[in-house]
Formats: sequence, structure tokens, C-alpha cells
Amino acid sequence: MRSTRGAFQVASFRGIPIRIHFSLILALPLLAFMFGGVVRQAARLAEVPPELVGGAPVLWGLAVAVGLFASVLLHELAHVVYALRTGGQVRSITLMIVGGVSEVTELPRRHRDEVLMALVGPLTSIGLGALLLGALALLPESRSFSPRFAVSYLAGLNLFLGVFNLVPAFPMDGGRILRGLLAGRLGMVRATRVAATVGKGFALIFFLVGLFTLNPFLFLIALLVLTGAEGEARQVRIRAVLEKLRVEQVMTPRFHGVELDTSVEEALGDLRRARRVALPATEQDQPVGWVALGDLLKVPEPERPRLTVRERVQPAVEVRPGDDAWSAMQRMVEAQPPLLLVLEQGRLVGTVDGNDFNAALLLHMSSEEDRQGGWPRWRQERPA
Repeated sequence: MRSTRGAFQVASFRGIPIRIHFSLILALPLLAFMFGGVVRQAARLAEVPPELVGGAPVLWGLAVAVGLFASVLLHELAHVVYALRTGGQVRSITLMIVGGVSEVTELPRRHRDEVLMALVGPLTSIGLGALLLGALALLPESRSFSPRFAVSYLAGLNLFLGVFNLVPAFPMDGGRILRGLLAGRLGMVRATRVAATVGKGFALIFFLVGLFTLNPFLFLIALLVLTGAEGEARQVRIRAVLEKLRVEQVMTPRFHGVELDTSVEEALGDLRRARRVALPATEQDQPVGWVALGDLLKVPEPERPRLTVRERVQPAVEVRPGDDAWSAMQRMVEAQPPLLLVLEQGRLVGTVDGNDFNAALLLHMSSEEDRQGGWPRWRQERPA
């Protein structure tokens, strides 16, 4: 069990970590209480005598909550299985209070496959809802009201989950289906822009309905759709630019690094003169990794003149000058180093960090916007 960015890993599927976000753990008692209240209310509306409501309602509420997120996991696994079968790549699956997120780092190459990858999730939820309704019909008549209601309620939640995810708005599956249907004719960037605009329209509708009905859940959905649409459009714009650039067009040329036998005090001086938070580490001019300002500052000041950086070196993440800049940025996101080492025939020729990617995007974005018919103005953000 490993903690990562507010989530901890509980399992894996084909090497892909399955994580639970801490927000879900915190919300689970609240959901159990809320679903338990629904059980009690349904029993009253059905005029079921209290003695026929078997078990504590809060425990049945907890069972429904756990069953719901198990259903969400199956929904996400359907996406993952189809993505892997059609050449996509998935980094992780995370269950959160607002649902599940499959982090797909590489979409299937064919637009048709993206449409189907997005569609299998809602179809899985609808199929699971229908299966639960069938199981309900097979349950023997019982004096206990709660188990039958829990199964029927969970079936309804799955049917709602499936249908609602077909709304054409990012980050829901319907937004990806719409984008996939348009991409063959408009291209990926314009199709994403159209789908994101439709998504923002739905976000406004959810907000207004939530305002008139005083429904905080609709406010949350409106915010999720708005940020999801903007985030998806921004990522596709970034990818469109970086896929056309080589690493050599993005990197900072650099032919020397901090030698492993350099004292910590000297290395700190090198970092300050270079105005960098990290620099390559070398041994006899051969790159072996990188050394970071934060790690060196942890060394007590009296020990810095006599200790070397050898014990503070982190493993290198290497790219080549001819690699495309998008793939390089993906490697940086996955491995989380402060910089990439650019090697040519084993020799250090440069480094790439988040500032280099950001500068490249600022320099090349305007010309790409003109070719694509105009994009929203780029806001300076650190992409990596």
C-alpha cells in the first residue's frame, strides 16, 4: 500500500496501480449515513413496519456506498481494458469522492477506438444496473426490507451513472465520445475545442439548475465539468505544439555538470551561479544523474566543505536530441525528476526542465494558434 499525491494504492491491474483518494475515505461515513437515511425514508414511504427493516440502516448505507464505488471501479476498468487492447497506455486508476479517474497517457491511435473506449464505461454501468435488477427479481421474498432495497437502489445508481456519463461534456465519457466523432473531420485540436465549449455550456446549465434548486451537488458537477473542459483543451494544445518540436529545440545546451567528487559547498556555488535548482552530476565528464539544491541544503553547513555530492546524486532520466518534446515531457511527468539529461552518443549535450518546456510553449503557441484558426489566449503555467 503506497501513498501518492493524496491517494494510496490498494491493488493493481495489469501493472496499473489502483488508488483510493483520501477524500473518499473521509466521505465514506457521510455517504453511509446519507444512504442509510434513504433506506429509512423508503421504508416509511412503503409503509413497511420498523421490525421488517432488517439490520442497522447505516450499515446498509455503508454497503450501498462501497458497492457504488466498486461499480465505479468496474466502469474505469472497462475503459482501461479497451484502451490497452487498442494501443493506449494507462498510468493509474484513482477512486475519488466525485467518481473514478483513469489516467490515460496515450489514447488509442484511431478516433473510432477513442469513441468506443469512452463508450464501454457507461455501457458497463448500464449493464451492471440491469444485472442487479435481474438479481433483485431472483431474490427470494424475505421478511427483511433492507437487502432488497439496497440492491434496487444500487441498480438505480448504476443506471444513473451510465446515462449521466453520456452527457457530452468533459471530463465525462460523453465529451470524449463527441470529440472522437468530430476528430476525423476537424482534427484533434479543433474537435477538442468544440467538445470543451459544449462542456462549458453544460457546466452553465448545471450551475443554473443547482442555483434554482439549491443543490450543492450540481454546483460541484458544474465546477468539475468546467475545469475538466478547460484542462482537456489545454493538454491537447500543449501536445499539438510539443509533438512538432524536437528535444534539441527545447533544451538548454550544457556540456558539463557537477562532478561527484565536488564538495557540497562548491556544488551549491555552481547551482547558484547557474540559477538552477538542479544540475547534471557527472563522473569524469560522464553523466550519471542529477543533484538538487534542496538535497544539498539539507547537509549541515559545517560539513559542506568536506562532504561530496556523491551520496546526494539521483538517477538520471535520459532523452536524446531527436526525441519529440511531448514524449520527453511525458517521461518527466512519470519519473518526476527536476530535469532530464539530453545525451548524444553517451555525451551530455543539454538539459530540459519545466522552464524549458514552458518557454518553448510560449514561443511556439502563437504560430500554432494561427494555423489552427485561433485558440484561447495562453496563460503562463508550469506544464511539468
